[in-house]
Amino acid sequence: MKLRVIFFILFSIVFSFSSIGQSKNQLEKKRKQLQQEIKETQNLLFKSKKEAETLLSELDDLNKIISVRSRLIRTIQAEAEKLANEIAINEKEITSLEKELTILKQDYADMVVKSYKSKNKQSRLMFLLSSENFTQAYKRIQYLNQYANYRKQQGERIKFSTNKLGVLTDSLRTKEDEKRLLLGLHVKQKDSVDKEKNSQVKLVGKVKAKEQKYIAEIKNKQAEERKIDKAIERLIAEAIKKSKKGTGKKSSSGFHLTPEDKNLASSFVANKGKLPWPLKKGLVTRKYGTQPHPTLAGITMQSSGIHIATEKGSKAKSVFKGKVMSIQLQSGRKKLVLIQHGNYITAYKNLDNVMVKLGDQITTNQEIGTIHTDAVTGKTILIFSLFKETQKLNPEPWIGKIL
Repeated sequence: MKLRVIFFILFSIVFSFSSIGQSKNQLEKKRKQLQQEIKETQNLLFKSKKEAETLLSELDDLNKIISVRSRLIRTIQAEAEKLANEIAINEKEITSLEKELTILKQDYADMVVKSYKSKNKQSRLMFLLSSENFTQAYKRIQYLNQYANYRKQQGERIKFSTNKLGVLTDSLRTKEDEKRLLLGLHVKQKDSVDKEKNSQVKLVGKVKAKEQKYIAEIKNKQAEERKIDKAIERLIAEAIKKSKKGTGKKSSSGFHLTPEDKNLASSFVANKGKLPWPLKKGLVTRKYGTQPHPTLAGITMQSSGIHIATEKGSKAKSVFKGKVMSIQLQSGRKKLVLIQHGNYITAYKNLDNVMVKLGDQITTNQEIGTIHTDAVTGKTILIFSLFKETQKLNPEPWIGKIL
């Protein structure tokens, strides 16, 4: 019975360690993801030329990495606290087991001494023969067997507790080593953030001196983006009108879809959240919708898609099978490609050259064109948008996690 209780207690302890470990594993996974994000941010964003024209871009990048690194520091702190709790539980359990083991060993030693004093067969035989009747002799036999079993159980308990103590001690050493590494990483990240914040203060001063110039540039870029969006809406509206030509369905606001187009659209919707990214490797630098400028207070940004930074020479890829609906030339000889998936359209903006033709049937992950690299900032940015008819949609919920 005592053995069952001990096994239950030890099982509960092991189970509680498992529950805590799951939470710690999640924190460890998050920490590694953030470390990878910092690496990608440094790789994809910090390539701008050190010229006055890139100060605002440089400050945006710095703000981005400070934000990610601050999240990493908070994650490391949480992970270190979890480890500290686990270490405290281990230490408490080790102390408890050491006390229990001392008592078990003393009890066992006492039993061995008593057993030694009465171990000869003659004394045991006399103990049985001195019984007044058969019933008493039978009970004495049971007693001797129970005593022998109890000694065996005590030995097993000592062995089990000794092994458990060894496991806990090894685990404690591992956790203490892990905590030391985390604290070292925490100090390193804090030092990096302090240096980055010092650079941030200097850059803010420089940007402030030319704030009006940057605001004017942002407004011009926003106007250019709105112009492109309007052009896309017109192109889609024309395609809708063309799809209904000769069908007698002029009153309908959407595409006239063939059965194949309907199946394609249904398949596109069924893959929401699982569509591949429109490039191999990237980092979202601007989200969909209205948002404050990351650097200039009081300035609002409007984006009809997501801006994804990637490596120079990267190719834009179709997120789903479909047909090339339009290829348009943008300012600076950059190109825009629209791909139709039933009544859904994906837009790939900021391309240098295009590898598809109007009317081409496209497969999922097919390369569309090379993404433009800005000559001044040195950044390679794809602008990816999604439409249902002429309605703008947020692309992020539709695409899966980038590998």
